[in-house]
Amino acid sequence: MDSNTSSEKRGTLQPRRAVGRQRVAELLAAASDLMAEHGYEATTMAEIASRAGAKIGSLYRFFPNKEAVGEALLQQHMTIVHDEYEALARRAADLSPEQLADILIDLLAVLYPRVKSLPALMEAHTDRTEIRDRSRQQALAGISAALRVCAPGLDEQTAGDIAAVVLNNMKVMLGMTLKDAPTTPGAPDELRRMNRLYLCARLTPCRGTRAGQVSGDSY
Repeated sequence: MDSNTSSEKRGTLQPRRAVGRQRVAELLAAASDLMAEHGYEATTMAEIASRAGAKIGSLYRFFPNKEAVGEALLQQHMTIVHDEYEALARRAADLSPEQLADILIDLLAVLYPRVKSLPALMEAHTDRTEIRDRSRQQALAGISAALRVCAPGLDEQTAGDIAAVVLNNMKVMLGMTLKDAPTTPGAPDELRRMNRLYLCARLTPCRGTRAGQVSGDSY
């Protein structure tokens, strides 16, 4: 990201006290809201401070310029997504294919409020292609890991192929949720049903002794 807001070169201040960490969290939340609403370029440091209810000096105390705010937000968002996929992989052994399908199909929509400025940050980043590729690979790896925990007999290549299909379904669900994709009132439930049927058909034969596990919902 390129910023002409400030030429100052000092790094971002990492607060040690809880009150400082809380202030940084509030500033980043305000920045995320504004960048999601107006884009990265149109967001100013003054607007970020105002939205957070902070003095402009408080913002500059922690972040030397808007570029530093953007980089901190990008790292925060990527960490949130990474942690969510890791947590899902840890749970996947106790989930049926149908349950895993339901969690995955809504995952991006559930995560969106916490990472809402990620598209704007990616678009503004000077290495946007690399960032998009890294984000996509992170998602594919996370989905694939959860699939293989849920169905231990699934080979790595097949898991990757299934993950790519599921990720596209997840993006469609996010688009429906945000009204960015064509939808009707019943379409999200149809997409959930389709995803459920697909993962049940692909994962159940690879679950070994758990293949006969009774699921909570069947189609």
